[in-house]
Amino acid sequence: MTILVTGATGHVGRLVVRGLAGQAGVRAMTRNPDKADLPAEVVRGDLDDPASIPFEGVEKLYLFVHPPTAQEVVDRAVKAGVRRIVTLSSGAVTWGYDTTHHLPVEQAVEASGVEWTHLRPGEFAVNKIDLWGPSIRADGTIVHPEPDAPGQPIHEADIAEVAVKALLEDGHAGKAYNLTGPPQLTQREMAAALGEVLGRELRFVDVTVEEALAYYVSVGWPEEIARYILGLGGYEGGDTDDFSDYEFVVSPDFEAVTGKPYRTFAQWARDHRADFIAE
Repeated sequence: MTILVTGATGHVGRLVVRGLAGQAGVRAMTRNPDKADLPAEVVRGDLDDPASIPFEGVEKLYLFVHPPTAQEVVDRAVKAGVRRIVTLSSGAVTWGYDTTHHLPVEQAVEASGVEWTHLRPGEFAVNKIDLWGPSIRADGTIVHPEPDAPGQPIHEADIAEVAVKALLEDGHAGKAYNLTGPPQLTQREMAAALGEVLGRELRFVDVTVEEALAYYVSVGWPEEIARYILGLGGYEGGDTDDFSDYEFVVSPDFEAVTGKPYRTFAQWARDHRADFIAE
């Protein structure tokens, strides 16, 4: 049995590869195989060029692909003999905020006739590396306009763990798992957890939402995504989404699949300590 992992050098994909290693044949796909350091057969392929994807002999697929090529990727996978697809989607689909990004991918997979499982994570804790990392490494500050705003970041390892089980085990077909992460924390509580790991006190810079937006864009975030993070725009780039009815509940799906609770943000901070230390 060969499992193809797309996005194999991404934050989640690389952990999926490592979780599968030794339990199945793994083909890790990336645009730059020479830069990949993974315990698997590493191959070149590009989801923007579906014809380049090496589906030969693949029975199962871990898929993270955007809508323009989703249908062709899925069609080629099924034609090649793929019989199970685990899709990295988004919790925004569950809440109805996503109709043009992840939802069409889910729909293409469901219509394919193969076994499917969707993973719908919420806020990625790993985003803090790019959002907060530059200023923390520089001077121990955090650029965020609302330190007491709540969040519910999930450790990428939790997403990968569910993906591995859905790929290897039976009983997950036809299910969409909402992966919320552990109970909510404020940005200030997250900063305190990071500060404890780093052995330093982190402080928030007093900035407006517009100033924070300019900063996030300056460190490499696409403006559309930065606006969404700050509540200035909708999930798909339109008007601001109404999150007034959003509840920071802890979905039981992760524990139901793995038999254990979510990793905490403090655990994530310990795992990523080196990402917040200046070289």
